[in-house]
Order: sequence, then C-alpha cells, then structure tokens
Amino acid sequence: MPSSPYSCVLWDVDGTIADASVGILRRLNVALTHFGHSAPTREQLVHWIGPPMFDSFQAQAAMTPEQATEAVAFYRTLGKADGYTTDVSTYPGVPEIIRDLHDAGVPQATASSKPEIQVDAIVDFFELRPYFLTTVGATPDEATLASKTDIVAEALRRLAERGADVSRPVLIGDRHHDVEGGNANGVPVIFVEWGFSDSHEGDEAAFRAASADDLRALLLS
Repeated sequence: MPSSPYSCVLWDVDGTIADASVGILRRLNVALTHFGHSAPTREQLVHWIGPPMFDSFQAQAAMTPEQATEAVAFYRTLGKADGYTTDVSTYPGVPEIIRDLHDAGVPQATASSKPEIQVDAIVDFFELRPYFLTTVGATPDEATLASKTDIVAEALRRLAERGADVSRPVLIGDRHHDVEGGNANGVPVIFVEWGFSDSHEGDEAAFRAASADDLRALLLS
C-alpha cells in the first residue's frame, strides 16, 4: 500500500482542486459593472482568485471597506443563484490523488479562502466528501475567519479535534497567500503551477509541482 511522508494534508480549493474561473469571471463582470467599475479580463483574474473577495474588491477596484462589503454581498447572491458549482471543473488527476491519499490512511482537510458553504458545495458536487475528515473555508462575512494564516490554523485544529496526527502536515496551494499562511503556521507548502498565480508566488514554498504526477510523487510513495 502507498505511504506518505506527511501525517495530514491540507488543500486549497480554487486553482488547486477546482477551476471555477469561468463562473468567477462572469459574476465579477456583473458585480463590477453594477457598481460602476470596468469588468476584468480573464488575464486579470490572477489578481482576484485566491485572496478573500473582500480584500480583492478593495485592492483591485479601489473600494472602501464599506463599499467592498456591499460588493461582496452582491457577488455572493450571484454565486448562490448559480448554486456555487456552475461552470466549475476539477483539475485532471487531482481527485484521484485525494482518493489515493485517503486510501493510504492520510487524513485530509480543505483550507480555503472561499466561504465554507461554497467549499462544501464543491466537495459534495464532485463526490469528494468521503475523503476529507473536515472541510474548512472562510466565514460568510469573510472577516471573522478569512486570512489564510487563520484558515490553516483552523484546519489543523479541526483535524486534531477529530483525532488526526497533525505532527507532519503539508499544505497544497497555488497562491502566495497559501505559502504565507502555511509558513506562518510552520506548515511546508507544495506550490502547484496550474492555478492562478505568477511563478514567483511560489518562491518561498517548500516544493513545486507542475503537474498532477509531480504532486503525486511528492505526496505518495
């Protein structure tokens, strides 16, 4: 049976497990136009996907915190109408790695900046629920629990609460927020290169994976 050098695995979702870019771009177009801003191009999505939307509306659209709160609420109504899984796909080979880690007895959790209700919808839609011991995402307000540092800490806490060994964790993600959140918690990060990032964002990661095969080799032997 395959084994892993890690006692538990934490997964980012957007850009790591799932590609939700088509729906995100469509909803951003509607939301930003609604509030009088220019719609982003697909190339500009790299600046939106990863951080909490509350932060992105401020950083990318120069909104005040109050305006960003209103924009996030509007954006989330669009996502709810979509059912959170419209135009979402998984990256080739990733669900199989999640399944094989579970079969090898490795506890897994999500550690996503997406609201947890959306994380749960994606996990359930792609029938990945049996492979995760817990799913962790941001709180609906994206303020109480929003930073990747806090989300990684919460994922480790929930895993430990459920009896998992968290002595040798690893986080898999595609943005510098993942690297920073992992490093802040003493968790090594595997930076996957198929997500929405500039290559330099993974400079402080422990490892890089350009493909699912690369990732599997780092996680299972």
